[in-house]
Formats: sequence, structure tokens, C-alpha cells
Amino acid sequence: MNRKHTAWKKSRKFGDIYGGRTRPRLNDNIFQRTHSLKRPQENDVLPILIEENPSKDFFFPLSIDEALEALKAFPKRDYEGITHIWLKRIKLSEYKNGSLPLAEFICGSGVRVVILYPMPKNMKQNLGEKKPSQRTLNEYAKYNGNVIKSGNKWFCSWEISNLRKFYINCLLYHEVGHHIDWYYRNWSKANTKQLEDFANEYAIQKTSTATYVFNKLENEKNA
Repeated sequence: MNRKHTAWKKSRKFGDIYGGRTRPRLNDNIFQRTHSLKRPQENDVLPILIEENPSKDFFFPLSIDEALEALKAFPKRDYEGITHIWLKRIKLSEYKNGSLPLAEFICGSGVRVVILYPMPKNMKQNLGEKKPSQRTLNEYAKYNGNVIKSGNKWFCSWEISNLRKFYINCLLYHEVGHHIDWYYRNWSKANTKQLEDFANEYAIQKTSTATYVFNKLENEKNA
């Protein structure tokens, strides 16, 4: 399907931006803006893997290899066309004000990028000063995330196993849903709710796959 290249589009704080292998570990400020990623060359093996240093106070619940393994548990047609998986460093200022999502999907200028952001090492996710929506609370509750208010801010406290499940199913697979939505349905900036509903439904349909992948990764870690 031919599509005109579009500007970079952003959506909800909870989840997304939407609308071989090369595996560099990047120094700070190499990519000042997400859309500075260049389109893959003809001989690149996709997806290209990028893993940044998350800084001393943060960590990635999934490694880049685990994210790739989780992606490849799908039929190839589901992830074909994704050009990059990027474990991207977070700015401390963005974390402190709760403005950054945990995962994003970006499309445009010849790239289709799934981005996963790190979690604080104390496993307390800053949700900002506004109480999360009931829909968001329900999503966290499905993975036993404990949402509490401390001072004037809301936080979600995690156990590592639940957090890893959350990253696989609710984040990574949700973003793949946006990728599929872009290729096979009528995407527009105006239908944000429909976009989120489609990606959520896709992730729900892949829950058994996510459980299988999580158990496989845990067994490999403990072997």
C-alpha cells in the first residue's frame, strides 16, 4: 500500500507516538530528536536495534534482544515493515513531570519505529500530578501495578516480573498494533480513540503469546 509520508504525530501520555542487525549503543545527544533516525539502507537487516545507556537511576525491564524475541513470536506479516526497535534514554526532567510515555510508535520519512523507555530502578513510575484515568488504572491493575498518591503526585509501584509482562504485552505489543493499524486500516490524526481501541484490542488478542514469551524469557534467564 502506498502512503504519503506524513509529519510526526503524537498521542496519549500513557502509550504512544504514532503517525542484519545494526545495534549501536549511543552516547548522549547523538539523536537530539526522534525523527532524526534515517531510513534503512537496502542491505540493512530489519529491524535495526538501538540500545542507549538508560542512566544510573533507570533500567530497561526488557533487553533489546528480549524485545526482538518477543516481536518475532508474531507471524512475520505482523512485524514486517518495522524498521527499528529503540530502547531510548529518558531525560530526568521528562520523568519528574510525568510527561513521557513508556512506549511510542513513530512512522514517517521511511521509518517505522517502536520505542521503549526505561523505568526507575526503585520501580516507582511517576504518573504526574493528575490522577490517571480509570482506563489507565485498569490497565495497570491487570498487571498488578499498585497505583498510589504520594504528596501531590501519583505513582505506580511494580514488581519486576509484573513489569516485564507489562512491557511485553501492554507496551511492545500495543505499539505493534499501531504499526498494523497504519498499514491495513484508515489512519488519521482525527480518530485517536479508534487508533487506541484497535491497538488495545490487538494487544489483548496477543495476551497468550505474551505469556508464552514471558515464560520462555524467564526460563532462559534462569537456565
